[in-house]
Amino acid sequence: VQLAESGGTLVEAGGSLRLSCVASGRTFSGLAVAWFRQTPEKDRDFVGFISRNGFTTYADSVEGRFTISRDNAANTAYLQMNNLKAEDTAVYFCAATLERLSRIVSSRPILYDYWGQGTQVIVSS
Repeated sequence: VQLAESGGTLVEAGGSLRLSCVASGRTFSGLAVAWFRQTPEKDRDFVGFISRNGFTTYADSVEGRFTISRDNAANTAYLQMNNLKAEDTAVYFCAATLERLSRIVSSRPILYDYWGQGTQVIVSS
């Protein structure tokens, strides 16, 4: 499975941005997908998760502002980010697994087998 993120850019605080994660090499509907983010000062942090059936869960820091969705026909997962804050500045990664993950464990990076290269989001304050 290959994953490719896109959509990262410079945006002003309060603005919106949508990131895409395109998967190839495997039937997308069989993948559970998560988004993580990383800064030079911190380890890779969980952002949110979408199961194969479309159930979602989010980190507290983005709950109510970010939305994850998926389009199986397009082999793509999306991360819609609204009301962006300076602290959302990071490199955003999508990750995927063929395993069936519960929401409780979905935030653990080690459980994901496939990762994209990341896309940079910079939020100016």
